[in-house]
Amino acid sequence: MKKHLLYLFTFLFTCFTFITYAQDEPRIPEASSTQTIIQDFGLGKITITYSRPNVKDRKIFGGINPFGEVWRTGANAATIITFTENVIIEGHNVPAGTYSLFTIPEPDEWTIILNKTAKQWGAYSYKQADDLVRFKVKTIKVNEKRETFTMQFANATTKSNDLYMVWDHTAVKINLKTDDDALITENIDKLMEGVNKPYFNAIQYYYENDKDLNKAMKWALEAEKEEPKAPWFKLWKARIQLKMGNKSAAIATAQEGVRLANASNDDEYARLNNAVIEQAKNK
Repeated sequence: MKKHLLYLFTFLFTCFTFITYAQDEPRIPEASSTQTIIQDFGLGKITITYSRPNVKDRKIFGGINPFGEVWRTGANAATIITFTENVIIEGHNVPAGTYSLFTIPEPDEWTIILNKTAKQWGAYSYKQADDLVRFKVKTIKVNEKRETFTMQFANATTKSNDLYMVWDHTAVKINLKTDDDALITENIDKLMEGVNKPYFNAIQYYYENDKDLNKAMKWALEAEKEEPKAPWFKLWKARIQLKMGNKSAAIATAQEGVRLANASNDDEYARLNNAVIEQAKNK
């Protein structure tokens, strides 16, 4: 028995040592680091994986990236962009899927390319025949130098989003839209038939997307009954009342929201309700 235990211990120790050495295997960092950014968009997500070269005192556009030539939009492997839902990019319908994102820089505009062949190394095997869409966007001069090539999302809403690409003193902006409103509305109606009704998100969506305010008000009143001490439902009720043109009712509701927020030491909702009061008084 002791002999078997000795064999087992030796085997486990050998495995542990192997795993430890495998984990400690020497690594060398890439000169251009890799970044993955993810943005919720409508009912889906946008994921971009790209490598980030640095300027390093070089001339970038019109230099190491010649004008008029297809660029991998980063370094190393071509940039990959994935949409889990259909999107509209600068007016072009793009089905859900994974694509390579190439660009052709010019001094005053860039050509943006979504290519159906993902996972390419650089632009060496790029084929225009595999392009899904091509379109042009104007360049933006950036006063402050951006040393590292950067892609980032901005101005994100449930329906629209801007993707910026910035390097050195140059930037471009790509607008993305989604049209999930019908499905989102359908989902809200289904969820509202359940036990745990998503009042907060439903009211917010209807308010911010200029949908049926009477319906949103009905939900606000129902939520108010379920949580009478919740300053956040007072806030949304007041916002709806103000948007419907009832300033006096909005002020009264927001004042109640301030009182409830102060009673629970909730500075955020005290501030937000006070903002509605000031907005109503200045209208």
